[in-house]
Parts: sequence; structure tokens; C-alpha cells
Amino acid sequence: MDSSSGEESDLSESEINEYKEKPYEEIRSGKYKVKALNGSLRCPFCAGKKKQDYKYKDLLQHASGVGKGSANRSAKQRANHLALAKYLEIDLASEADETSRPTVPQAVDQTPEQTELYVWPWMGIIMNIVAESKNIDTLHDKGYWLKRFAKYKPINVQCFWNEVDLTGQAIVVFNSDWNGFVNATQFEKAFESERHSKKHWNGQQTQLGSNIYGWCARADDYQSNGPIGDYLRKVGKLQTISGIVQEAAQDRNSIVANLTTKIDLTNENLDELQYKYNETTMSLSRMLEEKDRLHLAFIEETRKMQRLARDNVRRILEEQEKLNHELETKKRKIDNWTRELNKRETLTERERQKLDEEKKKNNERNNSLQLASMEQKKADENVLRLVEEQKREKEEALKKILLLEKQLDIKQKLEMEIEDLKGKLQVMKHLGQDDAAVQKKMEEMNNELQEKIDDLQDLESTNKALIYKERQSNDELQEARKVLIQGLPELLGNRTNIGLKRMGELDPKAFHDTCKSRFPPDEAEIQATTLCSSWQENLKNPDWHPFKVIVEGGNPKEILNEEDEKLTNLKLEWGEEIYNAVVTALKELNEYNPSGRYVISELWNFKENRKATLKEVVGYVVRNIKTAKRKRT
Repeated sequence: MDSSSGEESDLSESEINEYKEKPYEEIRSGKYKVKALNGSLRCPFCAGKKKQDYKYKDLLQHASGVGKGSANRSAKQRANHLALAKYLEIDLASEADETSRPTVPQAVDQTPEQTELYVWPWMGIIMNIVAESKNIDTLHDKGYWLKRFAKYKPINVQCFWNEVDLTGQAIVVFNSDWNGFVNATQFEKAFESERHSKKHWNGQQTQLGSNIYGWCARADDYQSNGPIGDYLRKVGKLQTISGIVQEAAQDRNSIVANLTTKIDLTNENLDELQYKYNETTMSLSRMLEEKDRLHLAFIEETRKMQRLARDNVRRILEEQEKLNHELETKKRKIDNWTRELNKRETLTERERQKLDEEKKKNNERNNSLQLASMEQKKADENVLRLVEEQKREKEEALKKILLLEKQLDIKQKLEMEIEDLKGKLQVMKHLGQDDAAVQKKMEEMNNELQEKIDDLQDLESTNKALIYKERQSNDELQEARKVLIQGLPELLGNRTNIGLKRMGELDPKAFHDTCKSRFPPDEAEIQATTLCSSWQENLKNPDWHPFKVIVEGGNPKEILNEEDEKLTNLKLEWGEEIYNAVVTALKELNEYNPSGRYVISELWNFKENRKATLKEVVGYVVRNIKTAKRKRT
């Protein structure tokens, strides 16, 4: 909120330049104080800031920055600060003259060395480098010169050679700071002490000898012709020592001014952030107070609603109890009326109706029994017929098997006779081919052999027909077993000697017994059922085949792999009883349904613990039906 104006709404961007005239006139009229009694300046529109005393330049910078570049200020604040900046520039310009008037330095006598022009960065010149064939490569290497003048800390050496007379010149470059100037001066003094300075070079042009001459590069070197002057003009410039000092001072003052400006801007931003922080803190405090007030109101309202809810529940229960009492009273009245009406009915009528109802029930019961007896009789006749047909088919299959065995013996005997005749023919051929008696005997034996072969072929045809009929009979027997398994589950129970057994199904008793000894009674049933179901699913998994093949008596045999990881872990974790149940189910699946790996039903002789023959099942069914008939009669 702007403290300089009583208006509530902010200005738009287009109205800023028009509005700034109003606060400008108010500042001029004295409504807002800019200059304090102690002579310092202050911003009348930022009264809440920590910083109150400004210098003229700082206050002008503050007003201009807020008025032109502060995006987080409102348009009214920006207009007020633009008015302040205008007031400072027009009405307080004298303050700027007093604060910005520089101190006039006193004239100081400068030494000739300070006014002398040097090449900067500092450079030294080496003249009269005479090369010989034995050291020409060394002198051409600038590393040699850097090493030779290493105590003056040069940073580079540039050589210029005359390939005709093998003479050269060089420029030694030093650092551009004052340490470089000291090193260049010492470099020059070293040549002066050896009488090989620039003065000696100019005085002995005709008697130079093989000595080198050196000095610091100055204005005459900079303006000279030749490669030395060209290089100096290319990489350096002429400067006096006092000029360099003044330039360094100006750079330093510029840096200080820039840093001062940045510090002022940073302080201003910090003030703005502090102001925002204070506003946010106050707003947050108000929000927390409002939150606490709302929370208390919510708690009070909740308690009120709970109290009303309890009163409503109590009122509803009282009304319900009243209604129940009224309902019970009316019910007792209706019961009394009902008893009175029942007493008025005659005893004869009541007995007659009861007798009719009993007769009707007896007739319905007799009809149901007759229908059930007829259906049972039909079922018994169908079963007996099926059993007789299966018995007759089995006897025919047995006769066919005996006949097949007999024909097989005849076939084997014929094959032996044929082989014997073939051997005798081979012997007769070797005994003599020209003897007529032998030829005649061989012809008779060939005829006999051909008859034997024809008999053998007839026997094989008969044998194939019998094998086909035997397979057909076997298929019919298997189909009969399936019919008995599917159609007689009531007669073939698992508590009799002959019954149905589900091959590959786990015995749940083993799981229940083991879990009862390990878990509480209420948890044992769940654990046993879960464990049994889990291992039944493992048995169905075709990828798990814990069997291995061994050779016994020359024949391969498949046995259980007792070292299987799953079986070993099962035995260690749950004991022998569950392990034996899983192994038994595995063996049954591997024998009766190895490809499908699912549970199938099979006719079973529980007394001898083996697969029941069809004869045993048929005999049991016949006996069971006769017993049932005797019980009904």
C-alpha cells in the first residue's frame, strides 16, 4: 500500500506520466520532505524502509530505478518515484554540484622518466646477434633466449634473422604489470653495466664485434623502420609511466563506482525483500489467527451437531419403543380374537379336514414310491443287460486271444518248416546239379516249400484279422470301463472293496494331520487346505518331472528322482507324511496320465490296493444289484 496517497486504486501504465506531476507539485510545496534537518536526503515514499539517509547520487539512482525498472512495484509507486527523480534533477541540482565536485589535485613535478614514452607492454630489444655454423640452430631457438634471460622473467622472445650475413635481432617481451617494468629496467641496466646499451650501440656502429646489445623499447624504436618497428607497432603502443598510472587509477575508480552502484542496488533489493517479508509475515499471522478462529468455530459447531444428533437418536428410540408397545398391545388383541374364532369352529369339521389332508399326502407319497420303484427297476435291468453284454464280449475276446495264440504257434511252426526246407534245398543244390534224382527231389521240395509259404500267408491274413478284432474288443472293454466309471458312482464307492479312486489326487488327511500338530486348531484347517492346493497345482505343472531313467536287467526303467530340489525341501520342511503323499500322487500321475498331468478316476480294488479288473467290477455290480433287490422285496 502506497503511503504517499490516499487513493485506493492503482494507475494504469498510460497514466503514469500524467500522474507524476501531482506528487511533484506536492514535493515542491513541502508536503513531502526530501531534505532532512541534518542535511541528508530521504525518500518520502519509502518511509517503512530501514535505509532513510541517502546521498544525492544514491537517492537519484533509487528514484530512477523504482520509477523505470521495478516491475514488482505498482504504477502509483512508480509515478511517485519519477516525480521524486524530477525534483532531484531540477530543484536540487545544486546538491549534485556540491557532492560531485572533484577535489582539484595539486600539481606535482614529474620526473623525465615518468614523461618518457615506452612501448607497452614492456619489451626489450637485442641487437647484433651474430650466428656461426656451429651455433646457428641454438641461436634460432627462442627457448635458448628465454633460458639465457630467465632471471628477468620474460614471457616471450621474437627473433628476426638476416639469412645473407647470418645476423639477427630479437625482441624480449615482459609482463605488462609493474613487475614486468622492473624486470625490463634491470634487463637494460645489465647491458649498460657491460657497456652494451643503446648509447654504446649508436656510438660503435663500425666496431660492434660479436657482442650483443640490449635496451628497453622506447618511442624511437617504435617509430623505426624494419622488422623491429613493425613488430612493436603491431603488438604494442606508446605510453608514459604517469599515463599508465593515471589509466590504472581511472580503471580502479570505474570499478569502484560500478561496485558501489551494484552494492546500492543490492541494498535496495534487500530492503524491498525485507519489506515483502514483513508484509508476508503479517499476512501469515493474520491467516493463522483466522485459521485458529475457524478451527474453534468448527469444533464448536461439531459439538453442537453431535449434541443435536444424540438428542434426535434418543427421541427416535423413545418413539420406537412407544410404537413397539402399541404394536404388541394390538398383536395381543388380534391373538385373542383369533383364539375366540377357532373355538367357535366345530370339532367334526376340523377332524374331517385333517383326515382329507392326510389321505392326500399318503396318495402323493404312494405315487412317488411307485414311480421311483419303476425307475429303479428300469435302471437295474439296464445295468444287468450292460453287465451281461460286457461279460459276453469279454468271453469272446478271450476265445479270440486263445485262437490267436494257437495260430501264432502254427505260424511259428510253419516258418521253421519253411526255413528247414530252404536249407535242404541249398544242400541239394551243392550235392549235384546233373543228377536227375536230385533234380526231381529238389522239384518236390520246391513244391512243398511253396505250399508251406501259401499256408503261412493265409495264416498271417487270419492273424491280422484276429488282431484287429482283439484290438476292437480291447477298445470296447476300455469303453466299458469308462462307462462304469462315469455311470455308476453311487454303486462304486471308496468304502467298499471295489470302488473308484482318483489317481494323482493328494490325500488331504496327511496335510491336516501335519498342520494340526504345528498350528492352532482354527488356523490348521486353513494352512492344510492352502498347502494341499498349492502342491496339487505343482503336480499339474508339466515342466516339473522329478523322474530319472535307469537300466535294470538290460531294460530302461523310470524311477523317482529322490534328489529333486522341490521334494528335498518338502521333506525337510513338512516331514515324511506329506512327502509320501506327494510322492504317491506323482507316481500315480506318471503311470496313469503322464501326458495330461491331471487327476483321473480309475476302478480300484481297495482290498488288494491295485487296479480292479473288469470281471471283478461286473461281479461286484451284479451282487450289489441282487442285494438291493432283496432289500426292496
